[in-house]
Amino acid sequence: MIKTFIYKVLLRRHFWRDATFSEIAELYVSRAIRVVALNIVSGFTSVYLFQKGYSLVFIMAFWFCFYLFKTPLSFFAAFFVARFGPKHGILISNLLFVPSFVTLGFLPKLGIISIVVWGVFMAFSAAIYRLSYYVDFSKIKNSEHAGKELAYMNILEKVAIGVSPIIGGIIALLFGIESVMWLAAVLFVLSALPLFKSVEPTATHQIIKLNGFPWRANASNFLVQTGVGFDLVTTGIIWYLFIVVMIFDGQGSDIYVKLGFLSSVTIIIALASSYMYGKLIDKRRGGELLKFSVIGNSLVHVVRPFINTPISVAGVNFVNEAATTGYNMAFMRGMFDAADLSGHRIIYLSISDAISSLGSAMACLIFILCHNLIGSTNGFKMFFIIAAIYVLIIGLARFNLYKRKTFVIY
Repeated sequence: MIKTFIYKVLLRRHFWRDATFSEIAELYVSRAIRVVALNIVSGFTSVYLFQKGYSLVFIMAFWFCFYLFKTPLSFFAAFFVARFGPKHGILISNLLFVPSFVTLGFLPKLGIISIVVWGVFMAFSAAIYRLSYYVDFSKIKNSEHAGKELAYMNILEKVAIGVSPIIGGIIALLFGIESVMWLAAVLFVLSALPLFKSVEPTATHQIIKLNGFPWRANASNFLVQTGVGFDLVTTGIIWYLFIVVMIFDGQGSDIYVKLGFLSSVTIIIALASSYMYGKLIDKRRGGELLKFSVIGNSLVHVVRPFINTPISVAGVNFVNEAATTGYNMAFMRGMFDAADLSGHRIIYLSISDAISSLGSAMACLIFILCHNLIGSTNGFKMFFIIAAIYVLIIGLARFNLYKRKTFVIY
């Protein structure tokens, strides 16, 4: 049903595309289900560990190890995708997440073993999925309307993200957070189903070669990726922990419902901004969108240390959603274009993902240092100020796409 709806909406406007609509619809549907599965529980995992008695330093040390471990896996994913294709990669990735969340659900019984198993499976799944999704979308997108297609994908994601945290929070309140993890595992299986009959959009059995890769032309944009990874940890993991520790004192059986609601209030701005940003990107205004959105995102991080009520948290989430969506969409469009121009799409995207993971690991390490030097309260505040400065590096991206003078008029 979802696939049929997507087909009817997009076919009328994109009849010139080369890829079949079964390809794009399958990707959209699989992505939507995966996002639901991920977001009914992913935002709660660090909180879950905290409530089980693990310290902030331990939790951030786990994520530091996770991102360091994931970094070389991005190159393993490159060989996997080249050999089997991106859709097979997405399928395997979704299935790998099943034992990850099932095992974490047994944390009270298995202890640290469940955390290790969860982290290892999650790292393999995340590395393979991210590259597979990027390669698949990069291949089947329509070059002149990729901004609009990014908007459609982003809108679908935001609907899923808007609904799933509340659902996850309510289920956690009624049946326990472990039941949410097991439900997520089931949904990851379902997200793999649309891809079982898929045809690969790229050639399989490819051989990865570094000869002729334009390192010099892309070096600066690769460095910028550290800012993307840094911001991912700041906005996700550390911000959630800040809310739990500083706003809710880490207490209350309904904390997951509260977090779910605070995450879901952004859905309206997310939907509106996704469509608007897609238009700007297709009119070659992505460069300006990237810069202004990065500045807005930096200002949001400056404000975070002064937030002390649930209402102000909702306001920050609302503004942050508009800024993050803007730079993410503009950055991804420029990255896809650069990957196409490089002539080494898989290598380019795998390097980008690996460096982004290093940026995430760096954010975890800096938070640990801030916490150990000046304590949790001031440590959070110092970290957000550092984040506000460092994420500005994202605005230094210089994608050739945004240097061109041609415009698309609708």
